Amino acid sequence: MSEWTMSIDWDDLKTVLAIARHGTLSAAARALGTSQPTVGRRLEALEQRLGAKLFDREAIGLRATALGHSLLEGLEQMDSGAAAVQRQVAARDTGLSGEIRVTSLDWLGDEVVAPMLARFGALHPGLEIELVNDTRVYNLARREADLAFRFGAFTQENLIERRIGEAAYALYAAEDYLQRHGRPEPGDGFAGHAVAYLDRAAGEVPHEQWLPPLAHAARTVLRCNGLRAHLAAVRAGAAMAVLPCLLGEREPSLRRVPLAQAMPLRSVRLGFHSDLRDTPRIRALVDYVVAQFAELADELNPAMKEGAEGKRA
Repeated sequence: MSEWTMSIDWDDLKTVLAIARHGTLSAAARALGTSQPTVGRRLEALEQRLGAKLFDREAIGLRATALGHSLLEGLEQMDSGAAAVQRQVAARDTGLSGEIRVTSLDWLGDEVVAPMLARFGALHPGLEIELVNDTRVYNLARREADLAFRFGAFTQENLIERRIGEAAYALYAAEDYLQRHGRPEPGDGFAGHAVAYLDRAAGEVPHEQWLPPLAHAARTVLRCNGLRAHLAAVRAGAAMAVLPCLLGEREPSLRRVPLAQAMPLRSVRLGFHSDLRDTPRIRALVDYVVAQFAELADELNPAMKEGAEGKRA
């Protein structure tokens, strides 16, 4: 065995794999839960020990060299094997103790998932729960997270997916905005009104894509990458925006703008790897959040309480 082979550890190899997967040092650092300088130093030290480059530096990121590319298949196999071992060990847990890593996104994680996890953690002092709100799709097979809350369907293999709720969306405006501008008229394309939308990088978002054709004469005053910014703009009386009903209805100064269209719905889904099906802490948390979402059903979708039917986005 050569000297440089003996000096390589699994952290070095995980760094190489993360850079290859994500293409930049900063993205690899986020995936590894560390800093960009740390990833850069680790890669540089490894390349010095090998006496060869694993990546070429390009304007848009890093591209694997022939040597780096030749290592990737083996590294993927090692990573899959390590993840399988981790899942098997986790599945043998016999008590409600240890760590649970959960991923969610945007308002759902902040307003709904976080309070649930905090209450569950308070009931079970032996648990340490970590919540990461991120638009990135975490790989549950690689144990990047144990549980994931999403609006879209899960596509990875060997996952258990449950639809646990329906989140309704509607157009909201502040009371003082409506007093100044009046209620929007769909017939004139919301002329004289101001609207906030998600940024263009979000693409066509199901809960929002119905509004632009309806409000074609309205002025777009803000585009941003999160619904909390929309909420702030609407609360300030500067614009109307599509918001989750759970957020909009909790704001005393906001009013739901009545429209002929039914409120669009997005299904909230919970997923976890099948290897963790019988892990006590995972099973207990899944059962808990399912019950909690059932209690929140009317807030997530007011149409259920009002006797109206929503239109699923």
